[in-house]
Amino acid sequence: MTVIGQALRVAGKDLRIELRSREILYTMAFFGALLAVVDAFVFPANAKLARAAAPGMLWVAIAFAGTIGLGRAFDRERENDTMRALLLTPVPRLAVFLGKAAAMTVLVLSVSLVCVPLLSLLLDVPLVEHPPLALALLLGAIGFSVTGSVFSAALLKVRSRDVLLPVILYPLLIPLFVAGTSATAALLEIPRNDDKLWYWIGFLGIYDLAFLVVSVWIFESMVIE
Repeated sequence: MTVIGQALRVAGKDLRIELRSREILYTMAFFGALLAVVDAFVFPANAKLARAAAPGMLWVAIAFAGTIGLGRAFDRERENDTMRALLLTPVPRLAVFLGKAAAMTVLVLSVSLVCVPLLSLLLDVPLVEHPPLALALLLGAIGFSVTGSVFSAALLKVRSRDVLLPVILYPLLIPLFVAGTSATAALLEIPRNDDKLWYWIGFLGIYDLAFLVVSVWIFESMVIE
């Protein structure tokens, strides 16, 4: 079986467990929805201001909700002390990493499916009317999950991991969130700024590729340490 096939099996295992318990998914979705509702109600009822602020609200909600998911991504392995067993399975450790990152990408995209229509409805901003937003969110979810999975695994046995994870992770994710917010803002400009939009979507793709290469390179050594 190829590395991709093995990674899909790891991701499928995590997603099947999550679909049974729905613990992480419900927590992430509820927190993302809560942030969207709070942002919508505390923001002034001004259509122009709402259109300008919606991209930032969306990506902040995804960032915070996604961090909750990353904090729990390896909890089952920690609680049952099965991380070593997972790494000793007859599959490449690359497949373990890619499978974990793929499962987290699905969960982050699920949060996006909650936040986008909710913000669009509450702020009266046409987020759901722009198909390129789906590509930006997909690339953002991939970059977030790939980068976050490495540090989530590295901090697995650290007592203060819930505090350290965002402190270490967010500085690395700043370019991703700037690009995602800028691409979403370009979508909402009147008329739509396609040059700016595809520039930032391209930036997201380059970011994902760069951090995927680095994460694959350092994952094994960071987990072993």
